Amino acid sequence: MNFNWNTESLSPSQMKVADYVQKNIQQVLISTEQEIATTVKVSIASVSRFWRSVGYKNLKDFKVQIGSQLKISPAGKMKNVLSKLEGQELQYHTLKFSVDHLYKTMEQFPEVAFNEAVDCLLSAKKIHLYCPGPSRGLAELLNYRLSRFGLDLHTIEKSGSELLEDILHFQKEDVVVIFGFIRLLPEANVILKQAKQVGYQTIIITDQVVSEFSKEADVILFADRGEVREFHSMIAPTFIIENLIISVGMRNKEENLKQLDRLSQLRKRYSAELPR
Repeated sequence: MNFNWNTESLSPSQMKVADYVQKNIQQVLISTEQEIATTVKVSIASVSRFWRSVGYKNLKDFKVQIGSQLKISPAGKMKNVLSKLEGQELQYHTLKFSVDHLYKTMEQFPEVAFNEAVDCLLSAKKIHLYCPGPSRGLAELLNYRLSRFGLDLHTIEKSGSELLEDILHFQKEDVVVIFGFIRLLPEANVILKQAKQVGYQTIIITDQVVSEFSKEADVILFADRGEVREFHSMIAPTFIIENLIISVGMRNKEENLKQLDRLSQLRKRYSAELPR
């Protein structure tokens, strides 16, 4: 369920509440304001003011209106099924959380934005990947697979003021993919500011449904990684990346298959010198 709140009217604390509500609607419907405030780590006053800011009288009014139109979500149904795994081995708990991350991601899946992201990647002269911390592996996967289709990708290695050495070469026809989990780093904010000057397109892959940067990029793709205090899973971000790769491959299916066939022929030709 997507509320499409006007984030410009929300305070930073209220945006945290909005992000939590968007991701955990089933839980919110059975929570008190104090429980929400404790979970999100904001004041109960911020939670109370939030409902009026988004068009409801109070939490009770929100529950009545949303509860009447909301059926049990796929994530909720799966959660009920997997609750039977409680008390079993660690891998079953991991499976439960992984499935929950995927279902939350699909609940917020923006089909229009996803297709726009595919269009951006296919039309780009060059694709730059900004991938701090644990997102580096996701960028390597995207780079490895899309390069096979003949796309020109560049992973940004620099940070701090040295990042400007890379930004200097960004052109209007380029696309920058930014991995922004939890928050955007200063480097990512500079990339977004420079996009307004140069005109290149930006795609943000994030675990925030509601954020201060939600209107700064051309495309926002959400991937659930769990709450702030939880272990942050990369299952859902990998799901988004793999779907981008497959969708790009399907757009120019015949040419991409020829490209992969040429790779197979090269492997056969040089199998003795370069064994796999």
